[in-house]
Amino acid sequence: MKPVSELLKNRPSEVWHTAPSTSVFDALHQLSRYEVGALMVMVDDKLVGVFSERDYTRKVALQGRNSKETLVSDIMTANVLTVTPKTNTHECMALMSQKKIRHLPVLDGNAVVGMISIRDLMDDIIAEHEQTIEQLRSYIQS
Repeated sequence: MKPVSELLKNRPSEVWHTAPSTSVFDALHQLSRYEVGALMVMVDDKLVGVFSERDYTRKVALQGRNSKETLVSDIMTANVLTVTPKTNTHECMALMSQKKIRHLPVLDGNAVVGMISIRDLMDDIIAEHEQTIEQLRSYIQS
């Protein structure tokens, strides 16, 4: 399995994030605009949490809260699991499966360098499998 740094090479270098003081409503607009399922919550350059569609559905929509009045800091996941650029994708998949999460921020020391999703991992696995199949076909045909 490859390191997370390889997955990040195929992603935009922009780190999508929001502030804890952002309203959930505005953060939902960010999710939509960036076409992502989660945002890192940051104060200056420091990661303080993750805000996801799951946070919204479970902690706002299902509890009858108002997304325009609720702040991201009120519902974000504060105890964030992170990985490093050197973490291999197999470890990430195991962590996501065990903890039932879909997004992992990637930190190099204290610096936020990106976030990977379960979709990134699945796309990588599919690409690897397709490459293996093509290599086997080429071998069989030669």
